[in-house]
Amino acid sequence: MVSSMEVIKFKKKVNHNDIYANKMRVAAYVRVSTKRDLQFNSFESQINYYTDLINKNSNWVLHKIYSDFGKSGTSLDGRDSFIEMVNDAMNGKIDFIITKSVSRFARNTEILLKVVRNLKQKNIGVYFEEE
Repeated sequence: MVSSMEVIKFKKKVNHNDIYANKMRVAAYVRVSTKRDLQFNSFESQINYYTDLINKNSNWVLHKIYSDFGKSGTSLDGRDSFIEMVNDAMNGKIDFIITKSVSRFARNTEILLKVVRNLKQKNIGVYFEEE
């Protein structure tokens, strides 16, 4: 039985188009979990896609594409680029992070929630394209 539950109240519904209208320093996070050749193509495709997406928006400034190749998303072990990205964001270098999906960001719900909540406290947006 749950003794207490935190209720998160959203002040305003965010319009999908709003993320493209604001001046922001934007980073992207890409990850593949295996080092197989097929995954390498996906890895390169993700990097190219986000580089182009960010550079095409005149209101966005590409801070960096953070990437972890051949790393599982179930823990933070070995995910040096992910850790660097979160630290950079918490230190005021990034306004917005974009990634393909929740599972690219983290496969561990506890890590996912902890990181997203910490970023939200600093007003850093995280956008999962597929969700």
